[in-house]
Amino acid sequence: MATDPSNLPIDDLTEAQAASELARLAAEMAEHDKRYHKDDAPVVSDAEYDALKARNTAIEAKFPPLIRDDSPSHKVGAAPSSGFTKVQHSVSMLSLGNVFDESDVADFFARIRRFLGLDDSDPVEVIAEPKIDGLGFSARYENGRFIVGATRGDGQVGEDITANLKTIQDMPDMLMGPASDVPKVIEVRGEVFMTKPNFQALNSAQEEKGAKVFANPRNAAAGSLRQLDPEITKSRPLTLFAYAWGEAEPLDWDSQQAYFDRLKAWGFSTNPLTRLCTSVEDVLEAYAEISEQRASLPYDIDGVVYKVNRLDWQQRLGFVSRAPRWATAHKFPAEQAQTVLEKIDIQVGRTGSLTPVARLTPVNVGGVVVSNATLHNEDEIERKDIREGDTIIIQRAGDVIPQVVQVLEDKRPKNSKAFAYPSTCPICGSLAVREDGEAVRRCTGGLICPAQAVERLKHFVSRNTFDIEGLGAKNIETFFEDGTIKNPVDIFTLENRDADPDNLTPLKNREGWGKTSADNLFSAINEKRTIGLDRFLFALGIRQIGQATARLLAQAYGSLSSLRTALTAAQDRESDAYADLLNIESVGAAVAEDLLGFFAEAHNQEVLDGLARELTIEDFDAPDTDSSPIAGKTVVFTGTLETMSRNEAKTGAQALGAKVAGSVSAKTDLVVAGPGAGSKLKKAEDLGVEVKTEQEYLTLIGKT
Repeated sequence: MATDPSNLPIDDLTEAQAASELARLAAEMAEHDKRYHKDDAPVVSDAEYDALKARNTAIEAKFPPLIRDDSPSHKVGAAPSSGFTKVQHSVSMLSLGNVFDESDVADFFARIRRFLGLDDSDPVEVIAEPKIDGLGFSARYENGRFIVGATRGDGQVGEDITANLKTIQDMPDMLMGPASDVPKVIEVRGEVFMTKPNFQALNSAQEEKGAKVFANPRNAAAGSLRQLDPEITKSRPLTLFAYAWGEAEPLDWDSQQAYFDRLKAWGFSTNPLTRLCTSVEDVLEAYAEISEQRASLPYDIDGVVYKVNRLDWQQRLGFVSRAPRWATAHKFPAEQAQTVLEKIDIQVGRTGSLTPVARLTPVNVGGVVVSNATLHNEDEIERKDIREGDTIIIQRAGDVIPQVVQVLEDKRPKNSKAFAYPSTCPICGSLAVREDGEAVRRCTGGLICPAQAVERLKHFVSRNTFDIEGLGAKNIETFFEDGTIKNPVDIFTLENRDADPDNLTPLKNREGWGKTSADNLFSAINEKRTIGLDRFLFALGIRQIGQATARLLAQAYGSLSSLRTALTAAQDRESDAYADLLNIESVGAAVAEDLLGFFAEAHNQEVLDGLARELTIEDFDAPDTDSSPIAGKTVVFTGTLETMSRNEAKTGAQALGAKVAGSVSAKTDLVVAGPGAGSKLKKAEDLGVEVKTEQEYLTLIGKT
């Protein structure tokens, strides 16, 4: 049997085996790059990824003629997502090489000295700064004004996140300080992140409303910053540190330290733990001190970055492959521990999703006692062959939510059996199905499933929906279990039912309650009897109907009665009403099916009728657009927009009272076509729909 080259030491590889290994590593790391940079959903730890990269680098060093065109050594990140306008970086956003121990740090200094021709006695000033575990950004300023912001992307082309960056309080719209200190052009670069307290608060809010829970602060920050709707980003508590630059005209500072001083003068936040060092001993001391503070810092870091301070030396040192010679990252070892996976529990969310959770023998990991770990989904369990009773290695991903890194198969019990993922809901017994293309298995029980009913109720009263004070997760669970609240209507009839003379257990007499607390709850409920249509639709907890889509539906239909009438008609998939539904921006066939499925269910219609009796559901509050030339019109954007991002254009049009559609139909009033416009432009011409260039559109709305 042929030997698997992935198991061989590098020194034992033949040329053919080395070529095979380089091909495997290129493919595997490309997939990991995509999952990390583009999908914000990594499946391996930083340490595992670094090990792959180190093996690739070592094989290339031994077999230089075999270096591939698609080598990971030549790449940064992953290609940008198709959901954002692309931004070409004027100066590439490159990644850093890594060092892992004291000898590596000494080698880093030695290489700098050799390259610059310095003596061992010559001091080499190095800036040491914590390596933030967030999402890299580049913000371009022209004459002091923020013009465009982008993600790293693949290092050459990123995603336009201008509107999202503008929602972050730490991002200046204008650079502060005297005009003489503000370059004509400067691309400020840094890291957007979410603090640990804010991450925990966000996840708690997400859990309450049955929405996606993030694995760690880095994923939460990335997922928040890469939202197509800037309002979602605005609602998330993001912050940033600036530390680098791209294009700069003029570049009139002479050191990294001087640039940090300039950043602070311009109004940016920089990491206060950054310090200047002059020797290997100094940087190792900085590393040790920052490492010691790691657990108590309010944000996640995964190492310390060292940068040569002098700018003229940076320019002389230049770059090698995808990384600068003048900087490197000293990574922290992963915080891991060994324990036993006692049981795999299946939790059911408000949309019926079955999520596996590992119950562990409690173990201390980096100063925190861990008893649960995420298992993600059934594919992850199968891929790692995770079983109940296994001895496992766990790791605190992002120092917050533990994950299973490895199963120690040599310690597996003899009677071990592969975990059988349930095909029925563990709560209500309904069939649990997994649709094609989805990683999640879902309970089909709908509202007859107690777990879904409870989670939907939690969502209904959560912060971004009805936001009823006093109806937290614990009270909802208690009220549901004792039959006090079974559906949303029960919330608003609670006070009358509680005052019924036949009620033997009024709320004020229950354990933990009194007259004052009961009256406060009734008052809080009554304060929320009026709600906007968009928030109401989001509160219903319909699968795939998030805040942004709920707002678009409210804008399209105006009132609840109009929406219900239209969706009744749209049950006929051949009708104009169904076509109109699909023409709403971000409503595709899958979203439409979930929406129509909800409104087709008799029980849901009863709930809607009950809520309509109890509440004042305000018609959509359209902006004042009396002077808008596009108010009430349906607009489609197609092709490449050159002066604004697609998302910025859509948001601006909606603010002017327009309805933005994703496709062209006979009901389209205006198509704005940029370079590269294709089928949508042709269809508009065939239908006789008015077409304008981007500049003509900007003139129309008074932006030029």
